[in-house]
Amino acid sequence: FLWQEGHTVHETEAEARAEAKLILDLYERFVREHLAIPVFTGEKSESERFPGAVQTLSIEAMVQDRKAIQAGTSHFLGQNFARASGIQFQNREGKQEFGWTTSWGMTTRLIGTLVMMHGDDDGIVLPPRIAPTQIVILPIMPKEETRAAVLEACDKLAEGLGEARYVDLPIAVEIDRREIGGGVKNWEWIKKGVPLRIEIGPRDLEKYSVDISRRDQPVKEKQPMQMKEFIVRAPEILTSIQQNLYDRAKKFADANTRVIGSKDEFYDFFTPKNAAKPEIHGGFALAHWNGSREVEEQIKNDLKVTIRVIPLGDSEPGRCIFTGEASQRRVVWAKSY
Repeated sequence: FLWQEGHTVHETEAEARAEAKLILDLYERFVREHLAIPVFTGEKSESERFPGAVQTLSIEAMVQDRKAIQAGTSHFLGQNFARASGIQFQNREGKQEFGWTTSWGMTTRLIGTLVMMHGDDDGIVLPPRIAPTQIVILPIMPKEETRAAVLEACDKLAEGLGEARYVDLPIAVEIDRREIGGGVKNWEWIKKGVPLRIEIGPRDLEKYSVDISRRDQPVKEKQPMQMKEFIVRAPEILTSIQQNLYDRAKKFADANTRVIGSKDEFYDFFTPKNAAKPEIHGGFALAHWNGSREVEEQIKNDLKVTIRVIPLGDSEPGRCIFTGEASQRRVVWAKSY
């Protein structure tokens, strides 16, 4: 079990609330820019709030079965934990005062989100910005007499790529020199999700070219390219893969997020057509809610659907689709892990 966690103590309530929001924004940016995953951000309802917190902020991602995953949280704890733990400081007037605290973290759950959002039937698909190996070079050596020449070409390619930079860092390149079948070797890297696989064989030496396979495209697709051109274009191709993964995930999330205006439509959206063997259904629903915990519990019991976040920022007043009572804003509902 892996996790990243932080705790802070502040002089004022405003400073602590600002810190909690700062971390929420940082998490959203990291997940969007590095993991290529779009998320909804906002506040948890009282029933979904971290025990003891005054406010829980969350990022919520949709994965390929249209369920939500709480991918990171940031909590404003008020003075509750400071009082329980005796966390005090001397204020500007020289008096003892309880601090205002925050707590925030991401866990292994985020790794699962990454796998479930981008993965396919052939294995995981890693965005280039977080891939430990961004380019793997696969020597094709069917005959012993061409082995040395092929490996020399692979070394030269790796050396050339070593001088290139992607997001202002050296590109992570690996040459797979193992003495195993080329097909087996290729599939191992496909399953590992490495963004770019580069094959070099005797025929490629004659043309000074390489065969390029992108993990964000069908695994059998290959694009020939001159070696010198590939060295120049490698950062651009990695950028293209990163953006394509995000665009694909955003298109999927948008296609399965619906603004819902009635209780019947809501129940239909979250009810599978085949009760015996439920198909993939639902997604994220944006619907008005009157703030009632009783309504929230009823929906959870009926459909196993919960409020994932209450979006921050400008609101759109309306009427609760379940009771007809006044509602300050639409909230995000979904089935979740």
